[in-house]
Order: sequence, then C-alpha cells, then structure tokens
Amino acid sequence: MSLRLINIGFGNVVSANRVISIVSPESAPIKRIITVARDKNKLVDATYGRRTRAVIVTDSDHVILSAVQPETVGQRVISHEDVTDEQ
Repeated sequence: MSLRLINIGFGNVVSANRVISIVSPESAPIKRIITVARDKNKLVDATYGRRTRAVIVTDSDHVILSAVQPETVGQRVISHEDVTDEQ
C-alpha cells in the first residue's frame, strides 16, 4: 500500500488512504461534528482564514476544514486513483 496524498488547497495535503468522507459544512450535524472535533483537539483548520467549503473526516476521528469545494477534492481523489491504477 503506497502513500497517496490529496491536495486540499494552499499547499496542504491529506492522506487519501485515511479519508472517510468529504462533505459540505452547511448542515447542522456537520457543524456539530466540527464543534466536537474542536473540543477534542481533533480539528485541523486548513482554510487560511477563508470560508470553509469542505469538511474532511478521517478514520482517526480528525476533522479537516478546507477552503476548496467538496466536489473539487473528490475529483482530486478520483483522478489520483486513476493515475495510480495506470502505473
């Protein structure tokens, strides 16, 4: 199993193998997940002060905030998998 990194904006990367979901931050349950992660010191804010557009949940219960749209991050995961499969 190789290390696959996904760009989540502003030079920040996340291990694709650890990502469980990439969601929009608009709903109340997701806002609650962000609050709980902040209280447990499991929140990583990679927005650089910009508006949060994607929330990435990992298998280690870390929650990562990104200023990139969830669709864009998802496409980067998919396109990265296609490149890896071809090699």
